[in-house]
Amino acid sequence: MSGRPFANVIELLRAAGLRPTRQRLALARLLFDKGDRHVSAEQLHSEGVQAALPVSLATVYNTLHQFITAGLLREVVVSSGRSYFDTNVTDHHHFFFEDSGQLVDIPSDQIGVTELPAPPLGTAIRRVEVIIRVARAPAGTAS
Repeated sequence: MSGRPFANVIELLRAAGLRPTRQRLALARLLFDKGDRHVSAEQLHSEGVQAALPVSLATVYNTLHQFITAGLLREVVVSSGRSYFDTNVTDHHHFFFEDSGQLVDIPSDQIGVTELPAPPLGTAIRRVEVIIRVARAPAGTAS
């Protein structure tokens, strides 16, 4: 491992075909140095502000979408206008806690999809993602 700060992030960006600009490096480090996680653009922007990173929310969104296109992130849309960006790009599913907005990974082998409809003409199914929406059960209620 190189002693240079950002060395792993620089290699990650270059391997994905992205030029390692100062803002991409800083945002990638915030995203990927903490292991697998789910983060909204607003959360990442807030982390950037706390780290004294001069970046606009629009730049955060643009960078996240560049990372998606490069295969470094997946977008998980939980409702209209509400997305999370997932650093785990392997096939897997999610529990979505409606009361807290938390996403929790479910390994793909824990969910079986037995039948899928034929895709529309001229298309092919790329992947199936399941989001199981849950809410905390009232105290004293069995789940």
